[in-house]
Amino acid sequence: MRLLVVEDDRLLNNTLCYNLSASGYTVDSAVTSAEAVRFFEAQDYDLIVLDVNLPDGNGFDFCEQIKERRPDTAVIFLTANDMESDMLKGFELGADDYVTKPFPISVFRKKISALLGRIQKQTGGDCYADGTLSINFSELTAELSGESITFTPLEYRLLKVLVRNPKIVLTRQMLLEKLWDADENFVDEHTLTVTISRIRGKIEVDGLQYIKTVYGMGYMWIGGLKK
Repeated sequence: MRLLVVEDDRLLNNTLCYNLSASGYTVDSAVTSAEAVRFFEAQDYDLIVLDVNLPDGNGFDFCEQIKERRPDTAVIFLTANDMESDMLKGFELGADDYVTKPFPISVFRKKISALLGRIQKQTGGDCYADGTLSINFSELTAELSGESITFTPLEYRLLKVLVRNPKIVLTRQMLLEKLWDADENFVDEHTLTVTISRIRGKIEVDGLQYIKTVYGMGYMWIGGLKK
């Protein structure tokens, strides 16, 4: 899993990166908000460790940006601020945890491991299954009621974004940004609409609804509800 550590104290940053790398994670490091934004725009992260007080901004603003664009990214605030109001603000912005400095590295590593373990359990690793529809995103295979179904690479990518964010409204802009691939092949709104329609045609049978259109906003994965 890939992590980003955003901490302006270089010694602490290096210590965290070393220990998290030793735990088997792929870790990127940033010491400023601007540097963190560049990493975030270029790479998806499973979890971001985020200091509140940065030399060129604050972590609350960056957290808000993270959750607007990639709501499935977990965030742990790492800060010297132990005021209740700061903690509440962090959680209101969608943070998963709030750790006050100083702290034992061993305990912090356990927190990271537990949080990422819960994320993997919720997403089923790289698979989705609900008893009717099953998708293996690693092998690019899928079945509906025991029968094999075929998706295009773009459909798999869109499905992966949707199933990893269940019951969350994903705006069309969020989806377009996530579908912009590494080669910068452009995905426009018409392509998004057509791809959603094709996916629905393949999986929404026998009165099941998997994708809900939230008019004027975007789409929500609702996971095989009866219409």
